[in-house]
Amino acid sequence: MTKHKIYAMPFASVYPHYITKAERKGRTKAEVDEIIRWLTGYHDEDLTNILENKTDFETFFTKAPQLNPSRNLIKGVICGIRVEEIEEPIMQEIRYLDKLIDELAKGKAMEKILRS
Repeated sequence: MTKHKIYAMPFASVYPHYITKAERKGRTKAEVDEIIRWLTGYHDEDLTNILENKTDFETFFTKAPQLNPSRNLIKGVICGIRVEEIEEPIMQEIRYLDKLIDELAKGKAMEKILRS
């Protein structure tokens, strides 16, 4: 899948997978939503609209109210690539979110996931 296809993919098509991944490991949808709010600055009602409108990933990140300035503290490997080395901005944002969901599923404390 090319990066442009990923960018055009509706966030709503991946969101349930984030929830499933978290819940399989005993975590919650509320924690997934908290991570999304922390990363993007969206509120719950914004997220509901994004899911209902099938907003694509590119728009999801470019229209985010406030991308968290601490997101550059997210380090590590996702899909075999170091997230801090990804040069394409939208792809890096997508992988930041993937990495945070991975950390949640691995049982990391929310304070550490949210870099507080």
